[in-house]
Amino acid sequence: MSLRLTTNEYARLRWLKIFILSALGVLAIALWHIQVGRSAYYMNNLEQQSLRRVRIPGIRGKIYDRQGVRLADNAPNYGIALYLEELQYAPSSASSVTGRPTGKRRNIATETWKTIQQIAAIIGQPPQIDQARIANHLYSRKALPLIAWRSVNEQTLARLAEAGARLPGVDIVMDADRIYPQGSVLAHLLGYVGTAEIQNEEDELYNYYLPDLTGKTGLEKRFDELLAGRAGGRLVQVDVTGFKHDETTLREPVPGGDLKLTIDLRIQQAAEQVLGDNAGAVVVVDPRNGDVLAMVSNPEFDPNLFCPKITQDDWNSLLADPRKPIFNRALNGLYAPGSIFKPLVALAALGQGVDPNLTLDCPGYFELGKQRFDCYMGEAHGRVNLRRAIRVSCNVYFYQLGLKCGFDGIYNMAQAAGFGQKTGISLDGESAGLLPGKAWKRRITGEAWRDGDTCNIAIGQGALQVTPLQMAMLTATIANDGCLYQPRIVMAERGPSAPEFQEIPPLVVRRMPWPGDHLALVKNGMRDVIQDAEGTGRLARLEGVIMAGKTGTAEYGRKSAGQKHGWMILFAPFEHPRYAVAIVMDDAISGGLSVGPRMRQLMREIFDGEGNG
Repeated sequence: MSLRLTTNEYARLRWLKIFILSALGVLAIALWHIQVGRSAYYMNNLEQQSLRRVRIPGIRGKIYDRQGVRLADNAPNYGIALYLEELQYAPSSASSVTGRPTGKRRNIATETWKTIQQIAAIIGQPPQIDQARIANHLYSRKALPLIAWRSVNEQTLARLAEAGARLPGVDIVMDADRIYPQGSVLAHLLGYVGTAEIQNEEDELYNYYLPDLTGKTGLEKRFDELLAGRAGGRLVQVDVTGFKHDETTLREPVPGGDLKLTIDLRIQQAAEQVLGDNAGAVVVVDPRNGDVLAMVSNPEFDPNLFCPKITQDDWNSLLADPRKPIFNRALNGLYAPGSIFKPLVALAALGQGVDPNLTLDCPGYFELGKQRFDCYMGEAHGRVNLRRAIRVSCNVYFYQLGLKCGFDGIYNMAQAAGFGQKTGISLDGESAGLLPGKAWKRRITGEAWRDGDTCNIAIGQGALQVTPLQMAMLTATIANDGCLYQPRIVMAERGPSAPEFQEIPPLVVRRMPWPGDHLALVKNGMRDVIQDAEGTGRLARLEGVIMAGKTGTAEYGRKSAGQKHGWMILFAPFEHPRYAVAIVMDDAISGGLSVGPRMRQLMREIFDGEGNG
């Protein structure tokens, strides 16, 4: 049976075919328009509304003193950032008419500066960057956020939020600033941080790379691997206006580990106060274990200036300062020790068999062939034994004592005590000093070692150079009867995931071969320096505490200039020493007159504060 369609049914089918074909034609045209005609717009929109990988820096670990006082910490720093790539296709004035972005490519530098001016008007603060900075950012790191304002307070952020302006490519960012709550205190020891160099291979993994802070000097640099946290990352979905649609954390950043130092902030602050405005250094050590309780270099600087980057004006000011505030005198300052070297010479001479009861005459000078060596200020001390020679710091006695000992005896003892070599403290850039020897003189001057050289070394002069840290460690070694420690500055470490600090034990370098009777003679002479009315260090005397020490005055520069370094070393209490101290002043009248009163002030502060530590 066949179906026959009427004329009306054929007409209806024709119209249906026409309708379907027309609809398919409209659909094809629409698809072409979307995929071809407006492909650039949708591609731009897709690029702008996409997942952005953002690197989150790890938070640096903290540094504490031995009592748990924070010395280096972190603080949130809010900033206003611009993502320059998003400004390139940001909505223009045409979008306000059409209700949709035009997708037109625009000059990024121009749009960035316009946007910054808009933000400045909203928050009421001038821009912290200029157009040159924008151009430099575009040239080097366009894909990274440009921080236009840093250290923005809550009121400023609120004004930006209240304006309700949908500024394209603008965002609030937060990172951590390294802060040093004690300011310039311990600046040379702690060091400072700066922005780390961006690693190219890691940069490729992120759309926005927020770099870490890295240690540049001091403990911040030496323990950077422990202190630096591990970076994390997040995915942020933004649209063409810069609006965040979603944020997903891929990996949480891991905070860095912590350090606990041997430093006692109370003693450190007292040591800094005694120097006042005078250039110099102070080192305080615990002779029982080698712990560095204080390490001062004056003048100081504020390490907070360096985070995240010091301004050129501040940097130029530090470099132009003739007193060199960045220079660490305690660790790197090289000084002739003068008479504070005499206790070591005395121990060397006794070790070489020189009679402990040796008595010599001091007419105020000593003649060696055609050379004449004066006693300090030409003073004649008369008949002098070893104990009194230490007490009154008789150069004439030590000239002759050095010759009787022989240079080799002095050199070997000084080398064993750590001179001419680094102490091994956990800080980079330590100076070794200079312990001149026969081979050294032959190499440098082409001349042989002479008895006159031995006379100079015997009173801590000549080419001999030491650091304040080395002298503090020698003082501690005499105080504890011959145990030479490596100076310990870090008491304990705590790893990033560790619940407790792990102690770093003291390290003994060597035990000096000093017999008890030799030590007793030298230490009693050092006690007389302070406790006896004739002692050169009597101005350091402190009521109620028996202390022992040695003063020193070392000339430097042109002899006609009369420039002198003033020294004093000390250990206390005499019977059971807990403190060994070395102080040097770059310019002084003498060790006894200039440093003695300051040593007294320091020891008073230390002992008065013991019950409050």
